[in-house]
Amino acid sequence: MITYGEGSAEDPWRLKTPPGSSEYQAWRDGDALMVQVGKTQLSYQWRAIADAAQMLAAHGDWMELGNADEGKPVKEGSFEAWARDAANPVGGYYGLRKGYRGRFANYVSPVLELLGHAELEHKPRGNRIRVRER
Repeated sequence: MITYGEGSAEDPWRLKTPPGSSEYQAWRDGDALMVQVGKTQLSYQWRAIADAAQMLAAHGDWMELGNADEGKPVKEGSFEAWARDAANPVGGYYGLRKGYRGRFANYVSPVLELLGHAELEHKPRGNRIRVRER
């Protein structure tokens, strides 16, 4: 379940990962999407939201999330692989902090869903994402 905040540092969005197994907070801070998971803070370029929505629209079908930590292999053709591919609009990782640039699929996909850009599966494993038809 997703509970809504305002998306600011003072009133962050309270979200769950796609399988629903972990809760975290997210908010926009200028040009960054900030994510707080316990004591760990991750950050991604805010433009990832629009870029991912555009990529999903062009893809046109379900795409595996393929969540993985930075430095771990990712499944080719997955949402996570796209978010770190040299061919994406930023030429690599959307994550801003080295060592914490992975797990894009785990934390950015629920924000895309919250903002109405994507549909997301919420199964225990093997979740997928696709553009939300408007």
